[in-house]
Amino acid sequence: MGLTRQYLRYEPAALFGLVASARAAVAFVALRGERGRYVAVPACEHVFVWDTRKGEKVLILKGLKQEVSCLCPSPDGLHLAVGYEDGAIRVFNLLNGESTITFNGHRAAVTALQYDHLGGRLVSGSKDTEVIVWDVINESGLYRLRGHKDVITQVLFLKEKNLLVTCAKDTLVKWWDLDTQHCFKTLVGHRAEVWGMALLSKEKRLITGSADSELRVWDLTYIQEGKDPDEPESKKSKGSSSPGAEENTEEDETLELDEHPEERIVKCSKVGSIMREGRDRVVTLGTDRMGKFLACHGTDAVLEVFSVLSEEEVQKKLEKKMKKARKKARQNSEEGPERGVELSLQEEIQRVTNVKASSKIKSFDLILSPKGELKMVLLLQNNVIELYNLDLSAQVPQAARVSRITIGGHRSDVRTLAFSSDNIAILSAAAESVKIWNRSTLQCIRTMECEYALCSLFVPGDRQVIIGTKTGKLQLYDLASGSLIETLDAHDGAVWSIALSPDQHGFVTGGADKCVKFWEFELVKDESSVQKRLSMKHVRILQLDEDVLCVRYSPNQKLLAVSLLDCTVKVFYVDTLKFFLSLYGHKLPVLCMDICYDGSLIATGSADRNVKIWGLDFGDCHRSLFAHDDSVMYLQFVPKSHLFFTAGKDSKVKQWDADKFEHIQTLEGHHQEVWCLALSPNGDYVVSASHDKSLRLWERTREPLILEEEREMQREAEYEESVAKEEQPVVAGERQGETGLAGKKTIETIKAAERIMEAIELYREEMAKLKEHNAICKAAGKEVPFPVNPILRAYGNITPSAYVLEVFKKVKSSELEESLLVLPFSYVPDLLRLFNEYIQLGSDVELLCRALLFLLKIHFGQITSNQMLVTVIENLKKTTISRVSEARDVLGFNMAGLQFLKREIEAKDEVTFFADATERFEEKKRKRKKKEKMVLAVL
Repeated sequence: MGLTRQYLRYEPAALFGLVASARAAVAFVALRGERGRYVAVPACEHVFVWDTRKGEKVLILKGLKQEVSCLCPSPDGLHLAVGYEDGAIRVFNLLNGESTITFNGHRAAVTALQYDHLGGRLVSGSKDTEVIVWDVINESGLYRLRGHKDVITQVLFLKEKNLLVTCAKDTLVKWWDLDTQHCFKTLVGHRAEVWGMALLSKEKRLITGSADSELRVWDLTYIQEGKDPDEPESKKSKGSSSPGAEENTEEDETLELDEHPEERIVKCSKVGSIMREGRDRVVTLGTDRMGKFLACHGTDAVLEVFSVLSEEEVQKKLEKKMKKARKKARQNSEEGPERGVELSLQEEIQRVTNVKASSKIKSFDLILSPKGELKMVLLLQNNVIELYNLDLSAQVPQAARVSRITIGGHRSDVRTLAFSSDNIAILSAAAESVKIWNRSTLQCIRTMECEYALCSLFVPGDRQVIIGTKTGKLQLYDLASGSLIETLDAHDGAVWSIALSPDQHGFVTGGADKCVKFWEFELVKDESSVQKRLSMKHVRILQLDEDVLCVRYSPNQKLLAVSLLDCTVKVFYVDTLKFFLSLYGHKLPVLCMDICYDGSLIATGSADRNVKIWGLDFGDCHRSLFAHDDSVMYLQFVPKSHLFFTAGKDSKVKQWDADKFEHIQTLEGHHQEVWCLALSPNGDYVVSASHDKSLRLWERTREPLILEEEREMQREAEYEESVAKEEQPVVAGERQGETGLAGKKTIETIKAAERIMEAIELYREEMAKLKEHNAICKAAGKEVPFPVNPILRAYGNITPSAYVLEVFKKVKSSELEESLLVLPFSYVPDLLRLFNEYIQLGSDVELLCRALLFLLKIHFGQITSNQMLVTVIENLKKTTISRVSEARDVLGFNMAGLQFLKREIEAKDEVTFFADATERFEEKKRKRKKKEKMVLAVL
């Protein structure tokens, strides 16, 4: 076997340059006992928690690979539920930043999350059109609700009733009874997608936002058992026939499907509409926790804020209006004004103000502070978080911007990157600014305004940088002062490429004006100071027939490679500018290229998704590699080697060997197109920039990378992915209706089932060995030592049945049902016998009963028809009932004890409170008497 070449692995070191991704919603979180100060935002696969007062990142909730698509904080403020692109949901503890629970049920991105008012249940909606209710305390799925035909956009629990409301892009709003797990009502009063909804006025009103400028308002009447739905309500909403509301006379506006059954639970009637100022669709619609304020925004930069009057305020306003009406009637000597006095919908839901953000709003969150201010946090499209305060005590409330988190990133996509010669500083430039980052701390140390940057380089000495712009200018910046020193009109079109000459005396630029220009550095006298400053002098020009896309020098500075729009790369002699070679073969233009350190190879990356490796001596193509699934955007050789990195529009960064023509490693992390990358001069670091607004740093480790192992790991990952995409197992006898099991088959559930099967196999083997051993002992007439299984010895010499229980307990609660579903029936009889044994001992009764009932449900036919299992089931029935009753009694006793302790503490607190009040009163009395004595003494 020949020697295999050893490579070193590059590992992700950091993610920076990102304030927040616009993919999911922003949310206020309670941290360190404070509400309204800290906000959680999605940041690619992570969640960042920002301190809005200091503008600092205080916590990072680390994700795996998939992008965050949804956030929801728990009512107690201690946890944050995060939904991901692959349908997974993870619940993080905000005190330590660790993920405590993982739910796998959806087959596509999670689009909506909501806790119930106690935080015990979590409901999720997804792109797969299904809604799943999860039990957070038991860490398991309860059930799946099917009915919608398009992406779920919002889900809401009702506090008082065990009901759920969901809306989706299929124009429907559905009501679900969670006791019976079925949809009992469907609102079809929308002509387009329902993008959001909110419950107001103590859940007596529902407001929905669609694709137009109307916010539709529905009155909700909860019907008591046995009450006639057509009976007039005693306390009907005042806004039901408002003159100011926009009534819709179409018959289908208040149509409900399944007309009669749902009237037993809730009745919906459309009362009118609130008109938004925005003409486009609603993007986000939401309220604060108390339901006093409602806000919404469209695809523009304006947030519209409305105030919702409480019942008391409505009553006061109505009385005031009636008083006025009576006065007017008295003046006109009329009678009975009361009949015509009603509040309009616009008077009940009043517009407060419009908040104009600095860019398009993607999401928002509201919180009412104890001081009476309304705090609004806005997540903008351009990588910015803005916090506004609304002073409600003012005559005309105006929103004031309190803070803005911007320094951590660019407003637009980074189009060029460069490393300083000492490997410490990283330059990133976008459409509006140039930023210099410290590689070790990842802090932004300089921000300088610029025009739309396309290419950049550090001037030798690392004190200045040059930026090539889209308008054809070259901009020279001084890093010490952070100021623009000089701007030159270099090209008539965009400056697509810039390359430093190997002798470091100058550089070359290529532009859209079909020119390659040669420049030299020079020192010129500065008018404002005595010292000379650096400048750029144009020395030569090379005119070509096509737009120049990329230019590169050979390391010995003898050759210059120029990539043109006609899909060829032309190589010229630098001294005479005479033509040397033409490299043709790409089907689309070459967007990037690089020449290796010894000048023997040139690698070119093209929009045709291929990378070609050429010899620079004769211009022969050594190999063509299919590199990416989309255009190859950037290519660079690792210094002092024939290895190179490529970046593609397929969101991947890949490493290749130009000698062996092999793919070495794929650096996965970015979620959208990668525009550019840069390698540090020592080759230890790679930095890449993407359309997802993030910059990622990759570090070369000392860990060797073996290609065969890498390929094996890749195959395993592909297999695991294919397993998750397979058809879900079907429960025998279960109809595919509105409800289903919450979980889904994943590689983890398959592995858990395999572990249970292995444990049962071991149990069977040990039981057979024990039987054999007992027979040998009986025949020998003496005790023969029994060999203990090494696995059982590792667990502390436990019995085989106890080992099965240990394995069973280690299965995650959220994966238990799915693991049992893929377990073959041949293992079930043994499992039932073992369950009987465990329940008799009284260990883990709750877990075992859950598993037992599930197994009986899915294998009912086979279990009941098996005569061998009749006695086992009979025994299970007796032991289960007795043990569950015992557990219930213990639980009831403990609950009663806790209630008693609570009452005792409350009574004690009351006594203490009164004692304190009496003491304070006595103290005041003594002070007053003392003061009176002093006054008398003076007199």
